[in-house]
Amino acid sequence: MGLEGRFHWGILSRYARAVKSVEQIRRRFERFEPERVPTAGLNRAAVAVVLRDHPSGPELLFIERATRDGDPWSGHMAFPGGRLEELDGSSRAAAERETLEEVGLSLAGAEYVGHLADLQGSPRFRQNRLVVSAHVYHLLDDPGPVALELSEVRSCFWFPLPQILDPERHVDYRTPQTGEMSFPGILVGEPERHVVWGLTYRFLDIFMGAIESPLPDRWSSSDKAAFRES
Repeated sequence: MGLEGRFHWGILSRYARAVKSVEQIRRRFERFEPERVPTAGLNRAAVAVVLRDHPSGPELLFIERATRDGDPWSGHMAFPGGRLEELDGSSRAAAERETLEEVGLSLAGAEYVGHLADLQGSPRFRQNRLVVSAHVYHLLDDPGPVALELSEVRSCFWFPLPQILDPERHVDYRTPQTGEMSFPGILVGEPERHVVWGLTYRFLDIFMGAIESPLPDRWSSSDKAAFRES
């Protein structure tokens, strides 16, 4: 069996073993130690990784960012979030405030699952002075309809967590910002338009590892170094 075949069958086996409930996620996350980055002297932002229950399994909330000049994440798939403001007492508070502002979803009554990671932005995208913190939440009640802040968010939707491991959804992604270099991506909607890649992919990779349903290792050490280089 060739490399491509081993990749396909390897991820199929992960797909079959994907977590089937938020309770499983909660138990596995209790054993997880988040990666932290020193933030002194750096800009900060935060995102919320939001889960909800569904009869077919847990679902994750993704947003499609609005297209805006000068925004390094213009049009990207992401988790709701944004930069810390003076009124925020912590990155967790910022994640909750930004989620409410961007999609009208209050996390005040949600279960806080835990701190996922701090990641420093890539010099390639002139974001090395920014540290983004991700926090995981579980909605205990039906959130109802969303209310998008259209200047920030073009669309949002819930995506089945088990399908994150579907081999057919694992694609290579290129952007004009990186020329011929391609990055691992996960297709969560329309081809080319709804592809999770970059910083959000890195957070998703850490999350899936934390809940013991890891993504395949699609980045060589040289690819990872190239992503971070200026």
